Amino acid sequence: MKLPRRQFLHFAAGAAALPAISRIASAQTYPAHPVRLIVPIAPAGGGDILARLMGQWLSERLGQQFIIDNRPGGGGNLGTEVVVRAPADGYTLLLVGSYNAVNATFYDKLKYNFLRDIAPVAGIIRSPYVLVVNPSVPAKTVPELVAYAKANPRKLSMASAGTGTGSHTTGELFKMMTGVDMVHVPYRSGGSAVTDLLAGQVQVLFNPPLVSIAHIRAGRLHALAVTTATRLDVLLDVPTVGDFVPGYEASTWYGFGAPTNTPTDIVDKLNKEINAALADPKMKALISDMGAAPFVSSPADFGKFIADETEKWGKVIRAANIKPV
Repeated sequence: MKLPRRQFLHFAAGAAALPAISRIASAQTYPAHPVRLIVPIAPAGGGDILARLMGQWLSERLGQQFIIDNRPGGGGNLGTEVVVRAPADGYTLLLVGSYNAVNATFYDKLKYNFLRDIAPVAGIIRSPYVLVVNPSVPAKTVPELVAYAKANPRKLSMASAGTGTGSHTTGELFKMMTGVDMVHVPYRSGGSAVTDLLAGQVQVLFNPPLVSIAHIRAGRLHALAVTTATRLDVLLDVPTVGDFVPGYEASTWYGFGAPTNTPTDIVDKLNKEINAALADPKMKALISDMGAAPFVSSPADFGKFIADETEKWGKVIRAANIKPV
């Protein structure tokens, strides 16, 4: 049967509009059932706490439960693989972190390509590390530390929470940009590193502010600088490393990702709600208490940031020849 031209054009126009209508409908109905948020790190840490805060916010705003599913192991790789293999329907999300940018180069044979297989949704926070030293170190500023380390090569030990962790790579970037030679001493956790730093077994550590602030205020550790480009609200009297080492910047960060090909309208809806959370005064206060700052971004901006971080830390890992142990 041949349709009249006017009727054919009517149906053709309707068919062309179907994909757009479908996308709008998916955004309007999403989420229709609980969403699983994979957290590829152990419970009770800063990232896990952050994921639970955001999960609660999204549950209340979107009317469905966002279930936290901790999948630690492999430096964040095990949990990331779960999301890479999940359906791209918005019902499995990933707590993305700076570990993902490091792992892309740190591990030779990953079962996924993070930049290709995970779609950026939104940033959540950025937080500096604090360059702290044991009070026995005769340096109260970054220039004094650099001068002492150069005059006494390999006399200072730089602790970290483990090979390839943020505290390690941040320290290696500092060593590269200042030309100092400190001995890296990896620990199994940040807590163990702090214990030995307080005891004077090691002398230098790049540590998250939440862990360091109490020791700094009590005088048990000296804070020389923070690693982000701007000062930290809770340590306003502590300068940035970049004040003395031009171009230096490092941070730990978190955000949300989803399997590649997750519908754009769902990604945009999540991005909008996450950014609304970051603008909420109570959420901003909680983030500040964690020694962090809100990381408001579009999906595209967050994706570019991840790509830049992956390239940056890849160069550091290759230059310092950092390998898994």
